[in-house]
Amino acid sequence: MVPASDQSASRAMLHTVAKLHYEAEMSQVDIAKKLGLSAATISRLLQRARAEGIVSIQVRDLVEPDELARELQRKLGLKAAAVIDAPSTGAVGALAGPVGDMLKDIGLKAGSVLAIGWGRAVRGVVETGLPAISGVLTVPATGGMQQQHAHFQVNEFVRLAAQHLGGLPQFIHAPYLPTAESRKALLADPAIADSVALWDRVDAAIVGVGLPHAQNSPDASAATPDEQALSEAAGDVIRHYFDAAGKITDWEGESRMIAMSREQLRRTPLVIGVAVGENKAAAIVGAARAGLISALATDARTAEAVLSANG
Repeated sequence: MVPASDQSASRAMLHTVAKLHYEAEMSQVDIAKKLGLSAATISRLLQRARAEGIVSIQVRDLVEPDELARELQRKLGLKAAAVIDAPSTGAVGALAGPVGDMLKDIGLKAGSVLAIGWGRAVRGVVETGLPAISGVLTVPATGGMQQQHAHFQVNEFVRLAAQHLGGLPQFIHAPYLPTAESRKALLADPAIADSVALWDRVDAAIVGVGLPHAQNSPDASAATPDEQALSEAAGDVIRHYFDAAGKITDWEGESRMIAMSREQLRRTPLVIGVAVGENKAAAIVGAARAGLISALATDARTAEAVLSANG
């Protein structure tokens, strides 16, 4: 029998106890002390809150990573997708295996060209390691930045990727966003011109998917004021911005960039977006709809968020 004191508890009290336990994550003992009640009373009030529909507990169905990958591929129109079931803290490095499998599946071989972008996820994949595919040419997908942050060191990513693959690195010693006059002079340099020419025959690329700058500090993204003003952008792939529907968002610096163009990315047989984080769901959807990625490697939590965002 439920004690009369518990029966007389108002719905407001039930709501208060439920909020403290399920949202503030207070223990029943701590709630009892706070409200001047016994722990047994709090336990019974929580049971009443569930019985009266104030609290609803749902256990989500477990969806296997392979099934999530198939859904991503189907709903986003991707050529390939890989989903790992890993803790968020270790997910980025764990993507190296699936990314390597994708590269092998498309038949990279000696003389093939692999372009590498920048970003934390790209860094994690490259540092963890790619499979041995001797003779592959690795090239930056973009010029560099005068930034100390490790996730912007694109030439270093190219060197590490070549080291793991057993291939040959081609570097680009030029900024990604020079002035219009400097761009012409830089692209006339034979060493830079030779590397940039490889963009027209890239067989695969590994790129990050960037957050909108409203969610990413200027220090972390190194975005210019013009980029930060792109309020409609859902994200970017090597500074090509797009909204959640995949419509390209033009900005002042795009014509000056030394980076693979949107058209070059779309012509590439396989562009693997590597991204982790539920907050990147809209950016991932937009990147796929814009045709800037044609494959995705991510974790299960992010995959579920992407499928939800895709509608």
